[in-house]
Amino acid sequence: MDTVGKRLEDTRRRQVLTQAELAHKAGVSLITVSRIENGGEDVNPRPATIRRIAAALGVDAGWLLFGDEDVKRAA
Repeated sequence: MDTVGKRLEDTRRRQVLTQAELAHKAGVSLITVSRIENGGEDVNPRPATIRRIAAALGVDAGWLLFGDEDVKRAA
């Protein structure tokens, strides 16, 4: 089962971004990106944080959180 962290890391790597680059692009801290990616299933990021990261990656926030492939790309 994929987690939000796994989806985040996979998407970030496919876009050839470091955690630091994504953090800067999304306007969040590096530790935030790292914690989400490494947090496993118990991570619970704030909705605003997920929206910022999703926008920076060009994906839907709902997909990033829940993995619904039907809504992967941001509108």
